[in-house]
Amino acid sequence: MSTDPTPRPARLTAAAAVSGLEGLALVGYGVYMLVMGLLGTPESPTQAEMGGLTLIALGALPLAAARGLLGQRSWSRGPAMITHLMALIPAWTLLRSSGGLIPLGMVVAAVAVTGLVLLVNPTTTQALGIRGPGTRDA
Repeated sequence: MSTDPTPRPARLTAAAAVSGLEGLALVGYGVYMLVMGLLGTPESPTQAEMGGLTLIALGALPLAAARGLLGQRSWSRGPAMITHLMALIPAWTLLRSSGGLIPLGMVVAAVAVTGLVLLVNPTTTQALGIRGPGTRDA
């Protein structure tokens, strides 16, 4: 049983889930690239290995943000928003490509925008203890 005086809103839980999914996707693809760099036959094994390690490290940011959002920590909103904003870059690139990559771009863009909308929602910001614009201390 939680002794937290303010229960976590569903929107905040959903924002944490979206951030967690982004983190898991980055870590998963990073592990795939690392394994292929070590065991496969990529054009540049070093580049594949470093790319994999980079994605694994980048995946830690949204995973930490998701944990913070679940714990209603105000610091977690910034890393989560940065991750969602950064996801719009590959989404745009995928949307401008051709063939089967366009639906993937649509999914990435939808996830990023959904995460951003959930994070700027007044219910979420209030639950995180973030004051809105124009609010002053009494």
